[in-house]
Amino acid sequence: MQLVKTQRDNLLRPLQIVSGIVERRHTLPILANLLIRKHGQDISFLSTDLELQITTTADCGAGAEDVATTVAARKLLDILRNMPDAEVALSLSDKRLTVQAGKSRFQLQTLAAEDFPTVAEAKDYAASFSLPQRAFRQLLGMVHFAMAQQDIRYYLNGMLLVVEGEKIEAVATDGHRLAYCNTTIAGEKFARQEVIIPRKTILELQRLLEDIDDPVKIDVAPSQVKFCFANVELVSKLVEGKFPDFNRVIPKGYNKSFVISREELHRSLQRAAIVTSDKFKGVRFLVSDNLLKISANNTENEEAQEEIEIDFTGESVDIGFNVTYLLDVLSNLKVEQVKVSLGDANSSALITLPDNDEFKYVVMPMRI
Repeated sequence: MQLVKTQRDNLLRPLQIVSGIVERRHTLPILANLLIRKHGQDISFLSTDLELQITTTADCGAGAEDVATTVAARKLLDILRNMPDAEVALSLSDKRLTVQAGKSRFQLQTLAAEDFPTVAEAKDYAASFSLPQRAFRQLLGMVHFAMAQQDIRYYLNGMLLVVEGEKIEAVATDGHRLAYCNTTIAGEKFARQEVIIPRKTILELQRLLEDIDDPVKIDVAPSQVKFCFANVELVSKLVEGKFPDFNRVIPKGYNKSFVISREELHRSLQRAAIVTSDKFKGVRFLVSDNLLKISANNTENEEAQEEIEIDFTGESVDIGFNVTYLLDVLSNLKVEQVKVSLGDANSSALITLPDNDEFKYVVMPMRI
């Protein structure tokens, strides 16, 4: 029986959307598959890893019968990627999926659709709101790089999303640095909601969201969050646990600060990082009257020194940092200038945007 008949690219796009979360190795073999459901002209494609589920739809169904099956996601995607942009037909017969385009023909093994596990969606959502894809994508982009990876403190392996009133806040930390950003939601006001969204979900959203004004609808439940945009529905379980009180981590009242060109600082740090070792990524900042000196060295007695003129007067500060943490934030910001605020050699540094309190980045000092 026929499932799909359409141009290759019409099929490739939805498959690319859902295949990103499919793992190559699974304890359940069926999770390497994607679920294809046909209802009239509508075709839906669904993939899941039991924590995260992505569904998208396309209007390319063929044949009169309604049918559902599952097939290996990577194989189907690879076959279509390597085919010319021609008309492609998918058909199902005797538990095998046939993929045909021109003189190319493939037959893939299928597994029963009724055996495919799907994430049960929450019945009630505590908060539902919308904002432009561009704004939400930018919010994630400002903090995602500070998320932990496989930390034993599992609640750090994700991003905290706080909704309160008309404000939405995003926070990420790995215990050594913290990134914070906020934006406003037009319209309805909400009671405070705090959820921790897993790292994999955040990275997948960044891949799928576009830099456009079309909305993304966000539904927050106690143990689940759902994102709907364009013809994509993404449902994710939440990370359980208590996220650190980020307001206590963000320094207040620093009186030693200077504004500096983001690009100039970024390039200076990139050059200084060349002589740091893989194990020790330390760079030293010496801030004195109208001058920032950046230095780095390694066990082979190699050295790097950079000097940048700054508008600063007051007591000098000599402080060390992990250069990777500084490069991460500077490469993600798309601004001309950043503001650096310091306490003493044992206090965290605060990087913000001049005349803008929406973004804050805290990085702990490093003993050098």
